Amino acid sequence: MNRLKRLANHSLPTGYEMIVNESGGIPNRLFFRLFQTGNILQRQVQNEMGISAVQWAVLGALSREGFEDGTSFNQLKEYLYVSRQNLDGVLKRMERDGHVVRIPDPQDRRARLVVLTESGRTFWNRLQDTIAEFYRQAMQGMSFDDGVSLLHLLKKLQHELIDISLESNIPGE
Repeated sequence: MNRLKRLANHSLPTGYEMIVNESGGIPNRLFFRLFQTGNILQRQVQNEMGISAVQWAVLGALSREGFEDGTSFNQLKEYLYVSRQNLDGVLKRMERDGHVVRIPDPQDRRARLVVLTESGRTFWNRLQDTIAEFYRQAMQGMSFDDGVSLLHLLKKLQHELIDISLESNIPGE
């Protein structure tokens, strides 16, 4: 449907219709920009705070109210959307640094809980001013409303990404 007909019918373009050229158009640029942004975030967190972005996320997750007694490895992996291998490597580093421990789950002795240590909590609390300044500098070019809009749009994109299923659309199968 051409642009004028779509405007006349008052329909909005779908994500598919946003593709405007052979290289992927807006969606391609958007996903590449997200890729770059994630990499910049990881590099800046490492350079400015001396920890990885995943370590930062683990500290933040385990310091939340209700997580004082820890959480299972699988729950933490699902909450952070990281791979088992990535999380295991990060937790080993954090255990070595004394920030977390893995203890037997009292409800299921075969399972283990990841718990923030007192040293980890102190480390997290000491990072708070640095994190606040990191956020301030990262978002200094955005208004409050820009931040709220971006948060809303990223949440929508997260939900759509989770629901993707390409099984029937894979070429050659």
